Amino acid sequence: MSLCMGCMQEIGNNRICPECGFDNSEKQHAPYLPYGTVLSNRYIVGSGIDTNGESTRYISFDKQTGDVVIICEFLPMGLFNRDEGSAEIKINYENRLAYNKLKDDFINYYRILCELRDLSALMKVHNIFEENNTVYVVEENEDLIPFEEYVERSSGSLEWDIARPLFMPVISALEALHKRGVGHYAIAPKNIYITSSGKIKISGFATENERKRGTSLKSQLFSGAAAPEQYDDNFPLDDITDIYGFCSTLFYALTGHLPKSAPERRKDSRLLMSTTTVKRLPPHVVSALANGLQVERENRITDFDELRSQLSVAHTAKAIQEEISRTASMNLSKADKYQKSRNGMSHTSIVIISAAITVLVLGIAGVFWLMQNPLAGVFGGNTSATVESTQSTEWTGATIPNYVGMNYEDVMKQTEGDTKITVYRSYSDEYSEEYKEGTVISQNPPAGSKVTQDDGILISITVSKGPQMRELPKVEGSKLDEAASDIAAQGLLATAEYQYSDTFAEDRVIGYKNHQEGDTVEYGTNVTIIVSKGKESDTQPNQ
Repeated sequence: MSLCMGCMQEIGNNRICPECGFDNSEKQHAPYLPYGTVLSNRYIVGSGIDTNGESTRYISFDKQTGDVVIICEFLPMGLFNRDEGSAEIKINYENRLAYNKLKDDFINYYRILCELRDLSALMKVHNIFEENNTVYVVEENEDLIPFEEYVERSSGSLEWDIARPLFMPVISALEALHKRGVGHYAIAPKNIYITSSGKIKISGFATENERKRGTSLKSQLFSGAAAPEQYDDNFPLDDITDIYGFCSTLFYALTGHLPKSAPERRKDSRLLMSTTTVKRLPPHVVSALANGLQVERENRITDFDELRSQLSVAHTAKAIQEEISRTASMNLSKADKYQKSRNGMSHTSIVIISAAITVLVLGIAGVFWLMQNPLAGVFGGNTSATVESTQSTEWTGATIPNYVGMNYEDVMKQTEGDTKITVYRSYSDEYSEEYKEGTVISQNPPAGSKVTQDDGILISITVSKGPQMRELPKVEGSKLDEAASDIAAQGLLATAEYQYSDTFAEDRVIGYKNHQEGDTVEYGTNVTIIVSKGKESDTQPNQ
C-alpha cells in the first residue's frame, strides 16, 4: 500500500497526490519525524499539521484499524536534538532534568484529556505511548474547518444564536480541565476548529510549565487573546486566565475582530465594539464580555459557573440597578456623598442608573452610557477607532535577527550552538517568484521583534521552493535517464512514450509531446517525452 503523506489516501505510483495535491517526493526535515516513520509497529506518520513549541501534530495512518488519525509528538523545542532522517530524540545532558519533568507533565496532561474525551469540545485521545525517547498521543481525526475561516464564511461575524451553542461546550470543557488541576491558557481563534457536524473543537494544548519556561509559548502569545498577566514574569495561570481567552475568542466571533492586545489595553482598557454590533447583541452578553475582559484580574469574572450564568440569563432590572448603584457610589466624591437626596441617592447616581438601564434593556450604545455607567471606558463606538498612547518609549533591548533572504543551510550553520536562539523549519515550504529555492522567505516572530524573555527564543522559518512555474529543459538528443534527471531537477515528472526514428538512436530523446523546450509549466506537472526505439527497419524480423 502506497500512502500520500499529506492525506493518508492511497496514491499508487503517483508522486503528486490526486486527492490533496501533496508532493510525496519531498521530505520532512528535522526536527520533525521523517515521512513514513512507523510508530509502535502500527502508526504510519505523515506530514506535520501544526506545532506549539511543546508538541507537534502529524497526519497519520493506523494500520490496525485502517483509520486516519492524528499523532501528537512531545517535542519541546530547544531541549533536544534530532538528526536528519532519524526518529530518535537526543537530549542534551544539561537539559535532561527539564526535559524529563516536562515529559512527565505532558503525559499527565494528556491522560486527563483522555479521561475527559467524552466532552464534545475536546479532541478525543485514544492512546498514549513512549518511543524514541519521547511521548506520542493518538487523537481522533475529524474533518475540521479553522474557526477564523468559519467566521469569515459567516459574513465576518456570528449572531449570538449561532455562537451560543458553539461556545457553551467550551466553558464546560475548560471547567472540567481546571477541576482536574490543568488549564489551556491559549484559547484563541487560531486554536479553535469547527467539525463537519457543526461542533467546536479546542486545539493547541500545552502544559503550564511549558508555557512558563520562556520559550515560544510565552513569546508567541496570541495578541488580543492572551490575558494581561501572561505578559508578566512569574504570571499566575488559573480559571481567570482562561476566562479572558474565552471571552476574547467569543468577542472575535461576535464582532469579527479581537480586542486590542493586553499591553495596549493596560494603557487604554476600552474595547472597540461598533454601535451596530451592540444593538444586535443581547445586553447581558455585552455585559458578560466586558466583565470577562477586565484588564485587572480582581475585576474579572472569577469562575466558569459565573461566566456561564452571565452568558445564559439576562440580568433583571433590579439586579442591574443594584450593581450600578453600588459601583457608582464607590466613585462618588466626598462632596457628592454629603449631598444625597432624601431617598438616599445622589442626583448623579440616578442619572447613571437610568442611562445604564436604558442601554442594557434596549441594547443601545449611547455615548452618555459609555462615559458614565460602571462599564465606562469599556466600549468605544467605532470598530475602526484607534487610541494613541501619550507615552512613547524607545525599545533598547534585544530584537529578533533577520533571516529572510538567507540560504537555509547558512541560517542553520549560523545558529548552530547558539543557546539563545532555536531556529526550525516550518512544515510547508512555499513557492516564491522573488526568492530562489532554499532561501528563507519568512520567519515568525518577524525580524526586529522585541525580545522580552531571557532564556530562549524560538524562530520558525519558511523556505522557498523556487518559482511555481518551471521551464522545460533541453532534452532533445539526451539519454533517457539524463533527460528524466534534468526534468526532475525542475520539480517536474517525466513519462516516456516510445516511437521509431530514423534520426535518433535507440533510447535517445526525440523531444516533448505537446510541449517544447523553454515552455513554462506548473511545479509538479507530469510531462511526456518521446523516446526513440531506433529505426523501424532495424527492429523488424527478416522476411
